Amino acid sequence: MIMKVRIGISLGDGALDSESPDSVLEFIDDCERWDIDSVWVSDRIAAPRPTLDPVVFMAYLASRMRNMKFGTSALVLPTRHPVVLAKQLATLDFLCKGRLLLVVGIGGDDSRDFEATGVRKEERGKRGDEAIVLMKKLWTEEQVNFEGQFYSVRDLTLLPRPYQKGGPPVWVGGRSKAAFRRAGRLADGWLVSSVTPSEVAAGIVAIRNHAAEVGRVIPEDHYGVLVPYVFANNNEEALKIAGPSIRRRQDIPPSDYSALGTPDQVRRKIQEYIDGGATKFVMRPYGPKEAHVEQVKILAKEVISPLQTPFSAAERVERLS
Repeated sequence: MIMKVRIGISLGDGALDSESPDSVLEFIDDCERWDIDSVWVSDRIAAPRPTLDPVVFMAYLASRMRNMKFGTSALVLPTRHPVVLAKQLATLDFLCKGRLLLVVGIGGDDSRDFEATGVRKEERGKRGDEAIVLMKKLWTEEQVNFEGQFYSVRDLTLLPRPYQKGGPPVWVGGRSKAAFRRAGRLADGWLVSSVTPSEVAAGIVAIRNHAAEVGRVIPEDHYGVLVPYVFANNNEEALKIAGPSIRRRQDIPPSDYSALGTPDQVRRKIQEYIDGGATKFVMRPYGPKEAHVEQVKILAKEVISPLQTPFSAAERVERLS
């Protein structure tokens, strides 16, 4: 099987820098012109700066973009009711003809979103697992009956069905043992952040083992990585441009899980992840917001063009349909 490498762009949780939407919308238009596969939005409710609701934002993107796909990285499942969310995402996927990419998570330990939505933080893992199961049933079955610890439905059928058969594949994030179990036993793929290439390879092995235990198989091309990046003359200069926010872990330096430096250095880093088994990438530019357009433009020309698997004629027709 030939694995297709696909590279998208993360807008992060600070996509909206001012009261005007023009900057982020112009940025998205630029991305679409440069053969970027997809754009990704994050999910924050209680945030210190303006953030966009991901479902509403993606609905707008679906009507604005013709070529690119769009996804969540990651949608925090425990803060949303799975029946309402399943209906929203089915509607969105139906209207955009299957361009929806879905990565879900259970949220971070320091998130205030749980308090804001009345969810006990210690329940978030079980709630997330239950939500995945229920949404998949609602996308594929009629007269759904479900009785869980947190959610229950009786004789419920959601129509229309998502455009993608079986619903949009549900990928999960996280690098904990629980996340590996969730990916292998319940999900359709894995998109992880702040990890080294060797950690990606080890995570893929663990997920495959968990899947095999319950008779499941995760497609080989359903493993991906969110990679922070900065183009500069060298690694040290890139770290200075990125600033302290690029440090997402205390046990290893940012350069271990980021792509920093010249285009050649960035390409080599992504190739290390490909060698470890990842084929899907969400690249997140760091540094001053005013430099992001140029950073993405360089990425499109120097990294995406040589590394991304070319779109087939059928795929190009589909992207333009």
